Amino acid sequence: MVNIRRLPIVFSASLLALSLTVGISAQTFDRAAVVRAIDSIVNEPIDGGQIAGASVAAVHGTDTIIMKAYGYADLEYHVPTPDGAIYEIGSVTKQFTAAAILQLVAAGSIDLDAVFTEYLPDYPAEAHGITVRRLMDHTSGIKGYTEMPGFESIATRALPRDSLVVMFSAAPLDFRPGDAMIYNNSAYFLLGLIIEAVTGETYEDYVSERLFTAANMPDSRYCSSNTIVERRAHGYDFGPDGLARKSFIDHTWPYSAGSLCSTARDLTAWNEALHGDGEGGYILDAAGYRELTTPGSLNDGTQLRYAKGLAVFETGGRRVIGHGGGIPGFLSQVNYYPDEDLSVVVLVNSTGPPGPGAIATEIARLILGEPPDDPVREYADDVEMLTGAYRGPGRGGELTITVDKDPSGLTASVGDGEAFPLRFVEDLTFATDNNLYTFVVEDGEVVRLLVDQLSGLYVLTPAGG
Repeated sequence: MVNIRRLPIVFSASLLALSLTVGISAQTFDRAAVVRAIDSIVNEPIDGGQIAGASVAAVHGTDTIIMKAYGYADLEYHVPTPDGAIYEIGSVTKQFTAAAILQLVAAGSIDLDAVFTEYLPDYPAEAHGITVRRLMDHTSGIKGYTEMPGFESIATRALPRDSLVVMFSAAPLDFRPGDAMIYNNSAYFLLGLIIEAVTGETYEDYVSERLFTAANMPDSRYCSSNTIVERRAHGYDFGPDGLARKSFIDHTWPYSAGSLCSTARDLTAWNEALHGDGEGGYILDAAGYRELTTPGSLNDGTQLRYAKGLAVFETGGRRVIGHGGGIPGFLSQVNYYPDEDLSVVVLVNSTGPPGPGAIATEIARLILGEPPDDPVREYADDVEMLTGAYRGPGRGGELTITVDKDPSGLTASVGDGEAFPLRFVEDLTFATDNNLYTFVVEDGEVVRLLVDQLSGLYVLTPAGG
């Protein structure tokens, strides 16, 4: 749910040093050394006051490498994080919503290529031909409610859900459906309503019975704003003055886009039930699992790296299927490495750096060893033609990226932010972290810049064009 336009993977010096020195091959695996390194990685930001506490799990095949709690579930009473601590998991919720939709597809209750108003006929606006499939991969163009100024006025209040639908449905589309991809909580809110419409059950009951129970997740639930829940971690936001009690949001609103609560143990059980040993588990049939984990494309054929509630990408030469989550007071990351059958879960009850995605990546390196070196490539043509400002619809407003050059090559900056280097990948594609920047050239001029940030594929055009 957190609206972050660019989330670079930030490593501290000691975190990087640990991963480089303790990365261990399968032949020389030293469990104790790996656990000590993970302890140091997680404890550093806790000791530094950037995060309150965390729960970490890593399961390699049938081998549980680590299942451990760190720091504090409550800072005011100095309560250590208990085993089995329950966290709000934010947008990790989306893969559960997607799995529920695909179960209903298998049952013949939903058609992915049907216009979504076939299931929500009272939707108070034109559907623009938007299919269920477009809702699932964020290519619908519907305005995201978490980025709308009006959402602040209802975020803390328990109101009928249709009041939110009226608000975002009245806004113009950000783009023609299928022309771009902008991460969209409104679309997943609608998917929850579809689940309720076709089953006659509440979203909470369907997920509890068909997913949590089926996957052996006894401590997972729909989050409540007021129920007393044993072992629930309290959340903290991070700002210029350090950690503070999290801002409040009523759980009427994150809903099927971000309102589930879970534990590190339960989420490793979910990965096993969902992915099996890398070819699909028992939550979905084979066709459903392929749909869940196969990215689609835009109208012009541009390939996405986001499938349905899950991103599918490579990092360090390894395939990853995963998703992060952010909601006031909590950040989460759930990754699965299908070729190695490795699950890594990092749950944090605060929003300070480093993010759980960075920690999860380093844990995978510690367990699997350092990936092969990525060869350094140089762009052979003149970079001058690629420089300039590019603009287009972004998440919550216009996105501007300025591409420049320095002695080392190309750089980019978002808005008024600091410039960062772009690494040449191939053809006209450059990268930083897991983000890809692809220039589209026609008749010797750049006509588009495609910015693929896994959770969004933004289509920008030259600012002067």
